[in-house]
Amino acid sequence: MQLLGSGTILNHVLLAQKMLAEKYNIAADVWSVTSYKELHYDAAQTERWNMFHPDKKQKISYAAESLKGAKGPIIAASDYVRALPESISKWLPQPMFSLGTDGFGRSDGRRHLRDFFEVDERYITFAALHMLHQQGDIETKLLKQALKDLEIDPEKANPFTS
Repeated sequence: MQLLGSGTILNHVLLAQKMLAEKYNIAADVWSVTSYKELHYDAAQTERWNMFHPDKKQKISYAAESLKGAKGPIIAASDYVRALPESISKWLPQPMFSLGTDGFGRSDGRRHLRDFFEVDERYITFAALHMLHQQGDIETKLLKQALKDLEIDPEKANPFTS
């Protein structure tokens, strides 16, 4: 697994890394993303250069080069909107699942906000397990048990439609 975090959410990413290792015996690398915007610009500029120079050796973006050879799916967590980490997903070598807080004002603090928008360490851990399940690396039984272990209510209101 590859776990990306930016800003203060990085602390929750580190907790998710620990949960994955201790509860599920799954190793995860953690990446601190200092600017999704800069990674997006770099990848877009690289893509443009490659388009206009088909006869030259093709360049690779910083994000793609950094994650080249990294194993497992990518989970990107942000205290900002999910669109921010998704802005680099097309250039990454592995599938990515993003988590973010697409709004504010519905919670009385960051802890409740992250719970409401499903972006704390429990949801980061579960997203990682979900992606491994999607790839056929873990069984449905483990994924269902993880919902209980992590105290996640799959029937809670969807934060993006509430």
